[in-house]
Amino acid sequence: MKKNKILLIALIGAIVGSMLTITVLPLINGLPIMGTGNGGAQTTINVSEQNTENVYKAVIKKAMPSVVGITTVVDVGNLFTGPMQQTGVGTGVIIDARGMILTNSHVLEDGAGKDVTVLFEDGSKSKAEILWTDKTIDLAMIKVNKQGLQVAELGDSDKVEVGDLAVAIGNPLGLEFQRSVTEGIISGLERTIQIDANATMDNLIQTSAAINPGNSGGPLLNSKGQVIGINTAKASTGEGLGFAIPINTAKPIVDQFIETGSYQKVTLGIQGIDAQYYEQATGIETGADSGVFVAKIDEGSVAAKASLMVNDVIIKMDNTKIENMQDLVKYLYGVKKGDTIKSVVLRDSKKVNLEFVF
Repeated sequence: MKKNKILLIALIGAIVGSMLTITVLPLINGLPIMGTGNGGAQTTINVSEQNTENVYKAVIKKAMPSVVGITTVVDVGNLFTGPMQQTGVGTGVIIDARGMILTNSHVLEDGAGKDVTVLFEDGSKSKAEILWTDKTIDLAMIKVNKQGLQVAELGDSDKVEVGDLAVAIGNPLGLEFQRSVTEGIISGLERTIQIDANATMDNLIQTSAAINPGNSGGPLLNSKGQVIGINTAKASTGEGLGFAIPINTAKPIVDQFIETGSYQKVTLGIQGIDAQYYEQATGIETGADSGVFVAKIDEGSVAAKASLMVNDVIIKMDNTKIENMQDLVKYLYGVKKGDTIKSVVLRDSKKVNLEFVF
């Protein structure tokens, strides 16, 4: 009798175990992964019971045609060595069927790179023109003379959660390892890293998917094959610590490039300086622990119309704390024409509320 009970328990366990396997599979099986481009070719991949490919294969098949390799020639010579050049390697993401590609600014040496070449999945190469770079947010746009390219689908990085699946594609350590794929999870959100003595990058996505130097500018993808970030850096002091710029940071820039072929950031119309640096340089107290000291205001500008004054210190834009000029520059990338932004400034050590209409 005791033996029969043991057999019965074992049988029930086997049935429950098979049910758990079956209930997990529908999260992958029958999942349509579709590419929505901007007039370019589209890809639909159905991972069904008849198609035994796993979700990683589906993501890769969808995203790979929109991932490119980028080589850039950089002048590195000096007085002792004479003129010298070296080639840097990075990755990019096709965001428009007419040849526009998103990548990192540092892949292009922040605009100083030349002889930029793009390598496509089919093995073909094209020379590229640098359209725009910005070191502050480490993003850049280049363009090749090609039409009908397969476009990456951009996801919503605001919906990313810790524990989500993450896939990175890029060219780690050079083109000999081109189109390498690494996988992991989203390990953290809103991370800040120090990139040099004077600058940081914040609001980054942290991932355990391996990121190496040649991955820079490549996509970080979710389980639907959507781009949720642009890979930008790894922590040199540890393994499994990669970082990506949220794709929503790039979306206003991408949208404007697609619509007009160029990008113009909104401006306040001021000359500003970090409040702390101003105090150190002049010995004059601003009354602020941090913020942007307003040194000059352009006539007829957004700032002038909002009654901002010289010697004011900008400390907040909407609910975002502004600690320095870098914060202000980054914030303005998310602002578009027609927006009205509430701001808090310090004036004679008192808080004053202003509205900037762009």
